[in-house]
Amino acid sequence: MATPRAPRAPRATRAPLRRFADYAVLGVLAFIFLLPVLYLLLGSLKPSDEVLNGLTGFLPTHLSFDNYATVLDALNSDSTGYFWRFMGISLLVAFVVVTGGLFVNSMAAYGMSRLKWRGREAVFTLVLLLMLVPFESVAVPLFYMFNDQRNTVFIQAVPFIANAFSIYQFHTFFRSIPPSIEEAARLDGAGPWRTFFAIIVPMSKPVFASVAILTFLTQWGSFLWPVLMVSDPSVRPLPLEMSVFQGQQPPDWGQILAFGVLLVLPVLIVFAFFQRWFVQGVASSAVKG
Repeated sequence: MATPRAPRAPRATRAPLRRFADYAVLGVLAFIFLLPVLYLLLGSLKPSDEVLNGLTGFLPTHLSFDNYATVLDALNSDSTGYFWRFMGISLLVAFVVVTGGLFVNSMAAYGMSRLKWRGREAVFTLVLLLMLVPFESVAVPLFYMFNDQRNTVFIQAVPFIANAFSIYQFHTFFRSIPPSIEEAARLDGAGPWRTFFAIIVPMSKPVFASVAILTFLTQWGSFLWPVLMVSDPSVRPLPLEMSVFQGQQPPDWGQILAFGVLLVLPVLIVFAFFQRWFVQGVASSAVKG
């Protein structure tokens, strides 16, 4: 004789409990990921001798903006360079890479996803293979190719405009657009250029925002290429200047963390500006994938 099963909890009762458990797990994970950021913020407001005190570094004591003022004052002369000039170089390079990349990579992806021409699949396969090639493996060949262009803003930006991963992101999104939209545009007399800029681009704001944020984040933190190509302080980007500032002896960790906050701040501003479209792009990719 079969043993009778215990009655299950009603679905209406299980749903709130499961939702609570999900939020609890996500809250714990979010707290763990935010701990380094919290330590960065608190450490940037503390004297150097209190930064490396273990868990007591999280205590909000002796907070001030002296470290920020010291960093800005220390980088405000011809001998040390100017902080805002380093910031401007990084912003200029990131702007060129992001805007140029959005234009070049979106058009390349549109040609490979919506236009029909011989060899299209082979070219797209090559793009996928390029995603597997790390930049470190081609950094030295690029260094010798562009050695006569060292210490310029141009060389810091141009090699990174075309990006295989960005092309793949655009390609995946464009393939999800119904072909009937372009067919209607062609019936109205629109060619490929007009179709792309007047119809496809306005419909693709989420993927443009996602690519812009990821490209800016990658380019803003670029370090290896500037180390190889930049020796002139007048064109030094901010991450490279932070490594120089950190190498000064003795290290002042409060000032170093303050420099880190100033380095992260533009990324947070860009993300806050594109956040709505970025979330839409991630959500639509998850649904369509």
